[in-house]
Amino acid sequence: MKQKTSLIKKELQNQKKEIEEGLSQVADKSSQGENNYKVRFPEYGRSDDENADEVATFIDSLSMEKRLRESLEEISLALEKIEKNKYGVCEICGKKISASRLKILPTARYCLECKQKKE
Repeated sequence: MKQKTSLIKKELQNQKKEIEEGLSQVADKSSQGENNYKVRFPEYGRSDDENADEVATFIDSLSMEKRLRESLEEISLALEKIEKNKYGVCEICGKKISASRLKILPTARYCLECKQKKE
């Protein structure tokens, strides 16, 4: 299991790096926390069409930033659990999360049974 965990850790670190690179395309890192970002407002020009494009791009960027930030938070939590030797343990019942579930979703916080009950 330790070897699998180290592979998962490496995969999560790679995903974290990719997400941070994606976030850097639309947002600047905030000084208010590790996973806080502030979306940049694009400047295309002064015409009405350009202003409308700016707003549309900004809205798309906000949505993308939110999804990427949430993924980044999940990855950071999983990496933290690996460091504390608590990775792969359901946060609700305390049982081990199946290896097949973790393979599909390395950031899983709950076993399948608890996840289904939670929904």
